Amino acid sequence: MKKTGFSLLILALVAVSSRAQQQHHYTQFMFNKLPFNPAYAGARGVPTVTAIYRNQWMGFEGAPQSFLASLNTPFITPRVGMGVVLSHVSLGLNRDFIGSLSYSYDLVSHEKLSVRAGLMGTFRALSIDFTKAKPDEQFDQSLDVVRENNLLMNVGAGLYMTYDNRFYAGFSVPRIYANTIGRNENLLQGFETAREFQHFYGMAGAVLPLGDGLNLMPALFAKYVTNAPLDVDLNLNLEISEKFIAGLSYRLGGDGPGESVDLILFWQAHRQFGIGVAYDFSLSRIRDYTAGSVEVLLQADLKATTGKRKMSNPRFFM
Repeated sequence: MKKTGFSLLILALVAVSSRAQQQHHYTQFMFNKLPFNPAYAGARGVPTVTAIYRNQWMGFEGAPQSFLASLNTPFITPRVGMGVVLSHVSLGLNRDFIGSLSYSYDLVSHEKLSVRAGLMGTFRALSIDFTKAKPDEQFDQSLDVVRENNLLMNVGAGLYMTYDNRFYAGFSVPRIYANTIGRNENLLQGFETAREFQHFYGMAGAVLPLGDGLNLMPALFAKYVTNAPLDVDLNLNLEISEKFIAGLSYRLGGDGPGESVDLILFWQAHRQFGIGVAYDFSLSRIRDYTAGSVEVLLQADLKATTGKRKMSNPRFFM
């Protein structure tokens, strides 16, 4: 790998660590909202399993890779929802295992309006293994060649609203408490201890009929953390015959005209099973050194819905 490309990767990894330490982002956020908003648990109305794999910045050794699996379902009554998320993220020498449990309750269960409030508890196992660093990659000779481990717990909350089966909006803070990450033996020398910061998430979307069998589905996903720029994903999908979805997203950020332009395709292969893929075209300075990022998503309903399934219903599509 070229030295310039390697340097750019280091800068990019630092940016990810400082700006997205709590949550790893996914391009197909519209199918994968439970990790970011506990109030979404049970909103689909049926038990649903989602699995997603992301390979970010392909071509860089040690670039981020993540796998996530989730289950969310109504519990006892349609107004109550439960959700479980398990994920694993690898980034360079870092490994991050995350498990969370979510609970939601529909505060306004009206025929057209639903307002769900949710709470979540999260467990994280963080590790960084300096023993796997190559000699020419050990930039800081003061670091011990050991494996560092850290166990963290946190709580979060969110709101999720749908109206007339055509509009949705949500706001959440997945982790409220500012945990200290790792250890700092040089505190008296003025070094700042690494800490988590609250990440604030906002989401909104709509289903706009265009004609027989066609729906336009705009969506927005905003992410904000203290001392970092606002990140926004702007998405526009076209649904065809309740079977196929094709769309584009534009992600703000990065050090270029944006962070990426993303292509999204989704196929409802069966009434209870769908497959999605996404490809990110990088716009930042690393675009000359990476083949982009790719995601693969599988989603299955464990129970068939009664009557004809409506993909245009945000409770199902989103």
